[in-house]
Amino acid sequence: MRNKYLDLANQVVLVTGAASGIGLSQVEAFLGQEAYVFGVDCQEGKMLELTKKYPAHFGYFVGDICQQATLEEALAQCDRMFGSITILLNTAGILDDYLPLHKTDEDLWDAIYETNVKSMYRLTRLVLPQMLANKRGTIINMTSIAGMIAGGGGIAYTMSKHAVAGFTKQLALDYAAQGITVKGIAPGAIQTAMTKADFLGDGEMAKWVANETPVKRWAQPEEVAELTLFLATPQASYLQGVIVPIDGGWLIK
Repeated sequence: MRNKYLDLANQVVLVTGAASGIGLSQVEAFLGQEAYVFGVDCQEGKMLELTKKYPAHFGYFVGDICQQATLEEALAQCDRMFGSITILLNTAGILDDYLPLHKTDEDLWDAIYETNVKSMYRLTRLVLPQMLANKRGTIINMTSIAGMIAGGGGIAYTMSKHAVAGFTKQLALDYAAQGITVKGIAPGAIQTAMTKADFLGDGEMAKWVANETPVKRWAQPEEVAELTLFLATPQASYLQGVIVPIDGGWLIK
């Protein structure tokens, strides 16, 4: 594959949620640019297959990202394999079945917050000292259109993605002068395993979403990965603290 972004070759990229969906597509996109990529997920998915295809450039760790021990061991393994992380992709997240508050119990609320927000806080806090010591680094957080408006999820998911947007902006402000580039991506309707329920049966929900999207279709995870590649390059370094929608025009309605 032709190397489109020469600046991404030999970068060390850590991706959460790397076994499927957007995270997997990000892994494959950065491997295509000859970066060193380390994936973290609670399931193995296609990561074992990628180690066979890219034995010198890909490694992974299977564990619960809500656990501090998982994150510490994953970082240690990544460091042993590839060295300090230069690009952190906080991509892992879960949905909440679009539930309103009166149907959202505390266990669900806590699970969404722990997975979508607190794990991102913990991992970024672990990686940040490396980046500060090296006076460079890029952090790209996965939020959602649900982090910009209501209606993209239930109350727990919407809360979590608004929190990720705020985390991204404050992180960008606090560390911009120290060489750390921080930005977020806000996907709309992306066809992944996480949204497969919308396509079940006659797929009426998926059809409705496509019809409500100005471009009249769902996006594929590879499209989000391509955006991620650009945002990780020096050419995008003047984009600081922004949340970039990739939503087929949903937010302009």
